[in-house]
Amino acid sequence: MRSLLERASQWLALVCRVVAGLALVALLAVTIADVGSRYLYRVTEGALALRVTGSVELVSYLMLCSLLAAMAANVEKSQVVVEALSHGLAPGIKHRLHGVYLLGFAALGLVLFLGLLDSAAAAARHGEVTQDLRLPMGPIYQTAAVVSLLLGLRSLIHALLGAIFGATQEVSHGE
Repeated sequence: MRSLLERASQWLALVCRVVAGLALVALLAVTIADVGSRYLYRVTEGALALRVTGSVELVSYLMLCSLLAAMAANVEKSQVVVEALSHGLAPGIKHRLHGVYLLGFAALGLVLFLGLLDSAAAAARHGEVTQDLRLPMGPIYQTAAVVSLLLGLRSLIHALLGAIFGATQEVSHGE
């Protein structure tokens, strides 16, 4: 059971890293294209008036996707251990406490997932679109919902690994 959970977590982490990486590369491409087109406009004194329409909007949605996916990919590494509270505890107990702590992130991922699905359904019903590019908001909310679900799943997997099996987690010690 433990090896199955670890493999599932590694696979989900890989998916999240790929999503985060693609969103980050797209974000950088949009930013570079926008800055480059503005520079060409200024250098040619308006002769080349190329613009990246809606670049701020694109960057904000790509940043949302990138941050959610990166958070889901690294959920087990993102906790800061306060040594003053757990200094005298055995390592197994510390790992189990960390697993219980990750249950909160599993709940957070589930709440985000359900809220974003509700927002996606409402956006689709009302034909809600983005301000600049007039893109439908439903798929944007659905993508964020799926990534939030991945956050919840990975948190739950690592909560089970820590709380039940006492598996070690990679954590930051606030140094």
